[in-house]
Amino acid sequence: VQLQASGGGTVQAGGSLRLSCEASGRTYGMHHISWFRQTPKIEREFVAGITWSGSSLYYEDSMKGRFTISKDNAKNTLYLQMNDLKAEDTALYYCAVAMTWMAGWVTPSQYNYWGQGTLVTVSS
Repeated sequence: VQLQASGGGTVQAGGSLRLSCEASGRTYGMHHISWFRQTPKIEREFVAGITWSGSSLYYEDSMKGRFTISKDNAKNTLYLQMNDLKAEDTALYYCAVAMTWMAGWVTPSQYNYWGQGTLVTVSS
């Protein structure tokens, strides 16, 4: 599976961005697909995830209410709508795929494939 993330950029605090992650290759085997983010101070932090079937969603508590994860199966694309952005949301955002069912969502090592990251910068 290959993952191509896009949509990052620079936005003022309070603004919005929508990230996209297009999957290609052996996509029929995807199970969990999630967003993580990374800063110089924080290793990859789970943001939000969804099962490819759409039956389950999970958000990191601090993202609830501001971020919305969604997908378009026909386009093999995952999205992350980010609203009311804060300076602390500045990070490199990655999408990741797990090819098997997982009991949890947040551990990076459980994911099999990663995109290249897209940079989000929020200015205050």
